[in-house]
Amino acid sequence: MSAPPVVEGFFDPATHTVTYLVSDPDTGQAAIIDPVLDYDAASARTSTASVDAVMRALRASGLTLAMVLETHAHADHMTAAEHLRRTEGVPIGIGEGITAVQSIFAPLFDAHDVTPDGVAFDRLHADGDTFALGNLTVEVIHTPGHTPACVSYRIGDALFVGDTLFMPDYGTARADFPGGDARTLYRSIQRLLRLPDKTRIFVGHDYLPDGRADFRFETTVGKQRAHNIHLGTNEEAFVAMREARDATLKAPQLILPSLQVNIRAGAAPPPDADGRRYLRLPLNAI
Repeated sequence: MSAPPVVEGFFDPATHTVTYLVSDPDTGQAAIIDPVLDYDAASARTSTASVDAVMRALRASGLTLAMVLETHAHADHMTAAEHLRRTEGVPIGIGEGITAVQSIFAPLFDAHDVTPDGVAFDRLHADGDTFALGNLTVEVIHTPGHTPACVSYRIGDALFVGDTLFMPDYGTARADFPGGDARTLYRSIQRLLRLPDKTRIFVGHDYLPDGRADFRFETTVGKQRAHNIHLGTNEEAFVAMREARDATLKAPQLILPSLQVNIRAGAAPPPDADGRRYLRLPLNAI
């Protein structure tokens, strides 16, 4: 049997996002999951500082980057996937449900260059797909609910769930984005909780609930089943709780910049006639 994957998390305090460097200890082949492209909203300037730190760690460990994996099209940060594809020559994979997300959001931004077929990405992964990362096998699990495109990646004893689950003391993802659904989210989570108790779960964000002092992003299936504050109920109670909670939440601060970049796999919109690239902010649209 292959050795379990080596996992290193990189926390971005600006967006509370965790990017993961996952590698096969036998071959040194590595994947980066959910890379962050830094964005300053006040100046509309981007930076690769966060993903550069991941790449420095990769090179220091003598690893070889084989792919970028996205758990979904994020609404709270821009992805650095396109930067890595351009600089490292690696493919970008995402769940095949990205086509539904592109269909929803391309018209919002009048993004005529975005076709709802996923061609901006290199690999569209369906539920149950498997592929190799060195000697390790990556299994794709479709986990919609937060968005229709969400997938989790099971690599050995490690499970990367994106925004579907958070740490047990914070709970679960919101389900009120277009295409999201609380009942679907509950059923996706139950599917993950049927995995072995010792399966390591790596979450996509941490928000320091109830004054917790330290950021955390690793837990287990068993701990989620026993202690997640949103999951000690049946489906109907969960849906009622989730929908009531979501009704009180504001839109993520970077939702408009992020989505129009992320449906393009991290590429900026094409340049206008003046040669500059612009992000659109549709007024009164969300």
